[in-house]
Amino acid sequence: MTMNTVDETALNAFVLRAVDHLGAGYLGVMVSLGARLGLYQALAEVGPLTSQQLADRTGCAERYVRDWASSQAAAGYVAYDAEAGTFSLTPEQALVLADEDSPVYLPPAWNTPAAMWSDEARALHAFRTGEGIAWGDHDPRLAHGTAAFYRNGYRASLVSQWLPALQDVVPALERGIAVADVGVGHGHTTVLMAEAFPNSRFHGYDTHAPSIAEARRNAREAGVQERTSFEQVSAKEYDERGFGLICFFDALHDMGDPVGVVRHAGEALTADGTLLLVEPNAADRLEDNLHIVGQTYYAASSMICTAHSIADGGELVLGAQAGPARLTQVLNEAGFSRVRVVAETPFNLIIEARR
Repeated sequence: MTMNTVDETALNAFVLRAVDHLGAGYLGVMVSLGARLGLYQALAEVGPLTSQQLADRTGCAERYVRDWASSQAAAGYVAYDAEAGTFSLTPEQALVLADEDSPVYLPPAWNTPAAMWSDEARALHAFRTGEGIAWGDHDPRLAHGTAAFYRNGYRASLVSQWLPALQDVVPALERGIAVADVGVGHGHTTVLMAEAFPNSRFHGYDTHAPSIAEARRNAREAGVQERTSFEQVSAKEYDERGFGLICFFDALHDMGDPVGVVRHAGEALTADGTLLLVEPNAADRLEDNLHIVGQTYYAASSMICTAHSIADGGELVLGAQAGPARLTQVLNEAGFSRVRVVAETPFNLIIEARR
């Protein structure tokens, strides 16, 4: 290849695109620092502040804060008033960066790429050998970042929208049934359901011991420990039966034998029980997933979801962008003949399955 064969306009455009993505990597560190140091919260609570005022309110050194705030202004993450020399957050920026209960609060999500960089040596080995990387072998920031990122989305939608979209499930939960949360992680979904439906009993299962410990702690803090339990066990080995509802929240695609896992769930359900599957939103064809969400999910799939699935046996490696057709096939093979997508968000597909 020579420069004569290169379209200089296209080259410059692609360089700018790559530099934009490089800048996003730098920006992610700044976002994490801003959240952990309380810089965003101070801007949201007080309003326009100079870098000195912001430093004073947060107990930070002004010279560092000055460059941090300047980076945020350059990225469009904070507003800058040149005449007054002050920085502030718009209401929209505050929802994304300062409000920890907002469904679009994003700072914890940057823990995931941080963990991916930390695990680069493991990924190099996995790519070259085809071996897997178990969830528990990743940098701990992965589990904490993933749980914190998904928690607010579940809080906004699970009880108010997704469960009501399932046929006859909410009345059953109100009467009282047993519920399984498989691949429970830090237990946020279990806690949300237990808070909303005090007559039901909730059981969480996961193979990752630190996550089980976090789930138990979260249940205690929410005051629902009496109607929740958490067990370190695989998705094909829990012994309980008679569940009226079994849930997989962004977990099934990580498992090495998703058909076997769903078949086991079918055996654990009551005759009229429901399986709730929440999976990353994706179309069935690669060409229909070539957008920013697909870019993010395919990257995470490569280092996290696919890697764990292989480590978990790898009988069927779905990855994070399986799509509704492939997920339906898995459910059908496992004995669920009635499958329907009941809701979706830009990030998730919500699927109901019955036998």
